[in-house]
Amino acid sequence: MAKEVTVVGLISDTHGLLREEALRALEGSDLIVHAGDIGKPEIIDTLKTLAPVVVVRGNIDKGAWASELPLTAIAGAGSTSIYVLHDIQQLDIDPSAAGIRVVVSGHSHKPSSVERSGILYLNPGSAGPRRFRLPVTVARLDLRQSLMRVDFIDLCNGAEQLTIP
Repeated sequence: MAKEVTVVGLISDTHGLLREEALRALEGSDLIVHAGDIGKPEIIDTLKTLAPVVVVRGNIDKGAWASELPLTAIAGAGSTSIYVLHDIQQLDIDPSAAGIRVVVSGHSHKPSSVERSGILYLNPGSAGPRRFRLPVTVARLDLRQSLMRVDFIDLCNGAEQLTIP
């Protein structure tokens, strides 16, 4: 029997850099979602040593290895369906009509968590090289309680949890 998915690790925009702090922050995840701009295939392989991985291709992901990656994916996490894409501006479905509860994207490098019309839209931020003054983050989605909980982890400041408006 497969283990129930209750904690989902969220990562995006590694751009070829997978930090040890990111790996530590994602430990204990039942599933890891990478929302694109991976940079190199070894990152996916390393994440798979922690948990099963759902990954989508981002705009910098090029070459034969990347062409095999989907542009969108649906991850099942217990009774929660998670739609994954790289750029939220390219969302081409109605999540509510499709039975989706969570939409995960990357691309902007800005961590965010917003609920609209019963759908939780998450961006874990960028876990790769720092861009401008944006934090370097991953996120954890905890599905163990009736209200989903999202924690953002700042990888460059002692893995402290951030409050994201």
